Formats: sequence, C-alpha cells, structure tokens
Amino acid sequence: MDKAIQNTMSGLRNNNMSGYFVAGKCELADLLHTLIPDGATVGCGDSVTLEQMGVFEFLREGTYVFYDKHKPGLTSAEKRALYLKNFSADTFITGVNAVTEDGKIFNIDGNGSRVAPMIYGPEQVIMVVGKNKIVANVEAAIERTRQLVAPLDAKRLNKDTPCAEFGKCVDCNHEQRICNSFVLITGQFSKDRIKVIIVDEALGY
Repeated sequence: MDKAIQNTMSGLRNNNMSGYFVAGKCELADLLHTLIPDGATVGCGDSVTLEQMGVFEFLREGTYVFYDKHKPGLTSAEKRALYLKNFSADTFITGVNAVTEDGKIFNIDGNGSRVAPMIYGPEQVIMVVGKNKIVANVEAAIERTRQLVAPLDAKRLNKDTPCAEFGKCVDCNHEQRICNSFVLITGQFSKDRIKVIIVDEALGY
C-alpha cells in the first residue's frame, strides 16, 4: 500500500468514514460479502468501475434485492422509480470521480440520481474506487473530474456536448450538459455510513 493510499484511508477515518484496501476483484467480492448482509436491498449508481470489477453481476447473482438500473428494457419512468427506491435501500453502491488524500469525496453528476443517495437515505453507502482516483486535494479533484472524467463520460453516454467532441471541459451551457451537480463530501454524522473501498488497480477514468 503506497503512501497516498495510506493517507487517504487515514483521512477518511478522520472524517467519520471507513477506508478499505483490496488487491483486486476476488478480494473485493469477499469484502462485499462481509459488508452486505443476505437479503439486503441494494441500489447502485452508474459506474464504469463497478462494471469492470463485476459488481453488478455479483449483486445479480447474490442473495440480495437488487434495484438494477441496467436491466434491459426499463422505461424512463421505471428507472426513476428505482432511483427513488435507492433512498430507502439498505446499501447504495457506486463509484466516485475523485478522493482526496485528506479523505474528501468529490463527484459531478447530471441528474443527481447518483450523488443524492450518497448524501442522504441509504443506511450504508459503499464506494468502490481505483487508486487512480486518489488526488492531493479538492482543487485537483475538481480539475480531474471536469477535464478528464466528464468529457469521457459524456462521450460514453453519446452526449452531443462540446466536451465529448473536444475531450476537455469548455464550461458549456449545452442542454445535454452532464456537469450539473458538484458535490463534495467532507464528512458524516453517522460514523462509517460511507465506506470507501480502494482497489489496487487503475479503474474507470
């Protein structure tokens, strides 16, 4: 475990959140088995990291009530119903855009369905993050998310935004803009409600 990861885990603890470290997919699955009880209701955010680590399949095949937003054929209304269910889920699991070495979590979201349950609702929030998402400070987190993450995500989502075309943020006011909610989590009232699992791999973007 390198110094940046150690600092991040210490920072999370200081901010009333938990930090975990796993080497890869198998250790992640073992830890999730420990953290999520059988029969729990589980919601999820959109995440390339979770997809790469097989988390969605893990939840589908497990003994959980999974609010699967990726289920084929869902209408917009059905997706919205799942988003609302996430607030009362036992566990909400998601990726993040950046984590600072002093234990702060930063995300940019389009419609808020990913960041809102992070802030309030679910009894437990589990965030899975590749070590490439660790940055020195909040300024670096914002820069990383706006200039790297958001353009790539807009392109993945087939958005017709300037960032998807040019590969960098131009602070647009486009109708398909995905940078609508800038959310910085600096701590929690409920100790260890948020659990950040750092994977010893570069994941997502």
